Amino acid sequence: MTAARTDVEQVQLANTAFYEALERGDFDEVSDLWLDSEDTPEGAGDTEDAEGTESARDGETAGDAVSCVHPGWPVLTGRGEVLRSYALIMANTEYIQFFLTDLKVGVAGDTALVTCTENILSGGPPPEAGGELGPLVGQLVVATNVFRRTPDGWKLWSHHASPVLAETDDEEGEETPA
Repeated sequence: MTAARTDVEQVQLANTAFYEALERGDFDEVSDLWLDSEDTPEGAGDTEDAEGTESARDGETAGDAVSCVHPGWPVLTGRGEVLRSYALIMANTEYIQFFLTDLKVGVAGDTALVTCTENILSGGPPPEAGGELGPLVGQLVVATNVFRRTPDGWKLWSHHASPVLAETDDEEGEETPA
């Protein structure tokens, strides 16, 4: 087996672990899966400015450079802000399950890119009178997960998820003018 194949498999496992931890509501594991300042070598958090020269913000670490975009949310930057968002989501979601489709993984050196479609089934808190789960809602989201190789394995560097607008029955039969 080639090293590249092994990297792809390891990234797939890290990606799966991320979604499984979200389904279980395991904040500690979700936290462990995100890049931290101790996870990357010096300079890994460097960015390029508009002129193409490398720069790092004063005191910025790899953990500060992580980012996340949840559907309908603004860009969240920094490990603390990203992890707070997951804590809020987990605290307000009684049930969530991800069915991943269209999964593609690419690895270039110590960086990996995963794209997929998240077919999400979730349920909120029970209605006031009931003791069971609230109504289940389905959502279709496309996601891009960027991972970095660390001494402890592949860690999330960025997650970006956007909703997919579903076609309605009216739109399917319409033709576009030429």
